[in-house]
This record gives sequence, C-alpha cells and structure tokens, in this order.
Amino acid sequence: MERLRRRREFLAVGRGRRISRPGFVLQALQVAEAGRPPRFGFTVTKKIGNAVVRNRIRRRLREVVRLSAPDAVAASTDYVLIGRRAALRLPFDRLVDDLRSGMAALSQNEVAGDRSGS
Repeated sequence: MERLRRRREFLAVGRGRRISRPGFVLQALQVAEAGRPPRFGFTVTKKIGNAVVRNRIRRRLREVVRLSAPDAVAASTDYVLIGRRAALRLPFDRLVDDLRSGMAALSQNEVAGDRSGS
C-alpha cells in the first residue's frame, strides 16, 4: 500500500469525490497517471482527541485498508480517510464493511459521472 505524505496531495484529493460513513469520511480522486497503484492517506483532526486517541484511530483505519483495499480499490486513484471518533467504538468488521461499501459507492458515482459524492 502506497501512502500519501504531502499536504498538497491531501488537498488535491479533497477536491475529489467523498462519501461519509459513521467511522470515517472517504475521499477519492482519480489521477491521470495510468497504471499507478492506488495511494492512501489518513488524517484525524485534533478535535477528535489527544495524540493517543488520534493515533489509535489512524492505526485502526490503516488496518481496515490493509485488509479490505485489495478487493475494492481502483488503480490510479488516491484515497484519503478522515477518521471520526466513532472509529474507536465501532466493531472492526463494521469498519471493513463501511470501507468496502464506500469504495463501491464512489466507483458507481464515477461511472455515473456524479461528482457530488453524495
């Protein structure tokens, strides 16, 4: 799994499609580079809690992506997961299902040409 590291990469994905789930917000942006593997970024704002809480959420989201992403990701796409506090208390299987359904919904929006992400 390749990672997004730079702020400008996160900002670019923020202009793409988005879908909301209880544990996170999923943003996606199709890039022009054909054949490039998908990349992922993870962020949790300070509003959520202290560093321990934010890192715990990030670790859970990274593991969710590791387990479910190979099935659902699109090539040449950048994804950002914005963690929410609910990601701590939701069952792990629910987070995995939410990610898969979110990626499926974003790919349907792409096919339909819907840029709203709703």
